[in-house]
Amino acid sequence: MLFRPPADSRWRNEEPFTKPRGDRARNEGGYRVGMTTGAEGRPTTGSRRQGTLLCWLAVTPGLAFAAVRLPGLERSALVQAVAFTPYVAVGSVLPLVLALALRRRGPAVVAALTALALAIVVTPRVLPTGQPAADGPTLRVLTANLLAGAGDTGRLVDLVRDGRVDVLAVQEFTPDAQAELDRLGLTGLLPYRQLNPEVGTTGSGLYARFPLTEVGIRRNVGFGFSQAYGTLTVAGAPPVRVESVHPAAPYAPSVVPDWRTNLAAQPPATPDGQLSVLAGDFNATLDHAPLRDLLDTGYVDAADAVGAGLTGTWGPYDGDPIPPVAIDHVLVDRRIAVRSVAVRPLPGSDHRTVLAELRLPGRTA
Repeated sequence: MLFRPPADSRWRNEEPFTKPRGDRARNEGGYRVGMTTGAEGRPTTGSRRQGTLLCWLAVTPGLAFAAVRLPGLERSALVQAVAFTPYVAVGSVLPLVLALALRRRGPAVVAALTALALAIVVTPRVLPTGQPAADGPTLRVLTANLLAGAGDTGRLVDLVRDGRVDVLAVQEFTPDAQAELDRLGLTGLLPYRQLNPEVGTTGSGLYARFPLTEVGIRRNVGFGFSQAYGTLTVAGAPPVRVESVHPAAPYAPSVVPDWRTNLAAQPPATPDGQLSVLAGDFNATLDHAPLRDLLDTGYVDAADAVGAGLTGTWGPYDGDPIPPVAIDHVLVDRRIAVRSVAVRPLPGSDHRTVLAELRLPGRTA
């Protein structure tokens, strides 16, 4: 029973059976009751400890996540978790609010540092960056994962036509998808090609408006995803090597080594050599260390460059409770300017298409 005596209560010797009350009762070891607050309404030591423990329990998950994400220590199942860093960054504000509300200085400081660190790595993706002074022709690159050929080929051809696409990179490209794209007139829009259609998810293709030379197919270890590539000849610009990218998906800890190997095998940028563009389903976000290592060779993520780096490209979008993440990318040589990026749905596929409008450097650059 809660017992809160008036502030001016006093011990009376003439009433031996009266319950002691107030501060004197506590000081003299008299009758005590189970209180959660003191006589003046202040929290007791026990309740303060519970509040502090609650704050630390709230802060710890975000702190542990940041300790993995910031130095790039994701391993095993943590690879999938790191893909959702932007959502964790938003959620990291909640422990800070709790710690401030309960006036717990230590947890509040740790929560603030955690939220700030995650914000520093995520926020730049919504801020456009400066572009190189490229003065060559425009190149529009579209990438699409067809989900083992199930993607709507009619919609894809419409996207190519409406977006005046110059290069189309496709993944999970099947013989049936190729036949349907031919029937719908893709050949007339993009007559040059390097294709490797295969039943299932391993096929790859590259369509272009401009001539393709030095073409070929690479095959990744593990899943066996293939990657079509070729060099574009665009009037008024240096040659540009383009590749349809599709490394292994880190869907389980057992395949994470293949995922790392495939990403490490992607063609690095050559800042003093040929221009390069990688477009496709990278199965990695900008929060994954292997993709950041690839960028560090001299690439820029097109969506990130124009402030659209948080736009999700894989959901999936069929009602499953998985928030969208950006795993489809167009990576461009840092000498290439990015003018715009558009992400559009492709019915029948669990991926969205990514269209990047680029400005190439002039031939003399």
